[in-house]
Amino acid sequence: MTPPVTIAPRVLWPVLLPTLVLLLMGAPGLGQAGEKPAHSFKDAQAAYDQRHYDQALALVEPFTQDGGQGADALRLKARILVRLGRPVDALPVYDQVAAKLGRDDGPLLHDLAFAFIVAVLKDMREQMRGAGYTALKEVQSNSNEAIPHFLDGLSDGSGLVRALAAEGLGRMKPGPHTARLKKALEDRAAMVRVVVLKALGRSGDRAQIPVVEQALKDEQATVRVAASGALVMLGRSEAWNQVRELAEAQNPEDRAAALRMLGDLGDRRALPLLRQALVHTQPSVRGAAATALGDLKDPAAAPDLVAALRDPIPGVRASVAVSLGEVAAPESAAALKDSLLDPNPAVRAASVSALLRLGTPFKDVVDTVMALTRNTDPGIRASVGRALAQTHGKSRTDAVEVLRLLLEDPLPRPRIAAARSLGQLSSPELGQEQLREIIGILKIGLKDKDEAVRATVGGALIRALTAAAPVQPAKGQ
Repeated sequence: MTPPVTIAPRVLWPVLLPTLVLLLMGAPGLGQAGEKPAHSFKDAQAAYDQRHYDQALALVEPFTQDGGQGADALRLKARILVRLGRPVDALPVYDQVAAKLGRDDGPLLHDLAFAFIVAVLKDMREQMRGAGYTALKEVQSNSNEAIPHFLDGLSDGSGLVRALAAEGLGRMKPGPHTARLKKALEDRAAMVRVVVLKALGRSGDRAQIPVVEQALKDEQATVRVAASGALVMLGRSEAWNQVRELAEAQNPEDRAAALRMLGDLGDRRALPLLRQALVHTQPSVRGAAATALGDLKDPAAAPDLVAALRDPIPGVRASVAVSLGEVAAPESAAALKDSLLDPNPAVRAASVSALLRLGTPFKDVVDTVMALTRNTDPGIRASVGRALAQTHGKSRTDAVEVLRLLLEDPLPRPRIAAARSLGQLSSPELGQEQLREIIGILKIGLKDKDEAVRATVGGALIRALTAAAPVQPAKGQ
């Protein structure tokens, strides 16, 4: 005879709690047919306000049946599900709210989108957490809702994720979190220390100089480069010479880091050195020099960049193309149009990005764009998706349509790029009609089967909502 199976009470309790609450409150469906609930909608709201979310969900459920209390009950149910970390379940409830209102509920949609980001921040997979923190740092919000998550991210087991969290935290205005950010200068990963130093430099707070100076002794040259650059940003102009010296280091990686820092500092004195590095024997050094020349935005660098479009390495040519868009010299557009015929698709995508940044009409690049969206390499399809974020003016309408199609790509990588570009295109200058169109496209994207895509869509959606009408997170966020 098979022995009976015993289930521990602690296992049953989370399952039975909502039902017990309904029984105690006299919910319909558990009493006599047609019987009204013995509790009021205010009881459900009170449980929510007290953060008793499981109880609140059980209490509000009767009011969402058969139309019930209308949009208010559905809205509360959606908020409860968001607080319970169940954005996938909250989404169809939100759709019911929007249908009853005949419009979007901006604050509720904001919180729902944010929940899709938070949902992946503790995922076991590094790439999912990375996607979440990347989306989180692109959220442009008037609140500090992201700060606790960035602080948590500084303790992540992945150096890449910690660097993303530090970068996001560094974009915030200085506050109580700054001390925790400075503590990350002790992180074992050099990339994290570099990100923190750059953030401290950009803060403009000269009180951080002693902390930054300590990093000049770091064992990693890339960290010393970041420290010197941060000191320049904080007003210690003599530190520029230290960066310049490191830009002539023998190690190509260290040299490239210093060259990029010279570009970040935007000092025209770096122009001769960057021109020289543009013909260095190491491709990584040439690529870094090209990027730095773009950051300088000095038209005097255009002839050198145009010549570098003939570099034998596609990665270098792609960096050169992007920088020509940044420099915006008279000869940039013609050279970039020739580059649309480059044999390498990544270079063609970079040329599209640069031309769009220069304000080139979409019709001049549409053939290249559409061909790239059909490329068999998902990385190339993602590249053209990122390029479309540079579109200006009336051409944005065409770009949005292409990005909508890329959101239907069979692989996540192009869909992620398309979602992020839709968020980056969202700005008040677009006008309410086009912003509503982008919001509608991104709402569909929240139903994507891939968690990283949904997190990216969440960040893009918050940007679009903020552009359409700035919203504050709901009470209890």
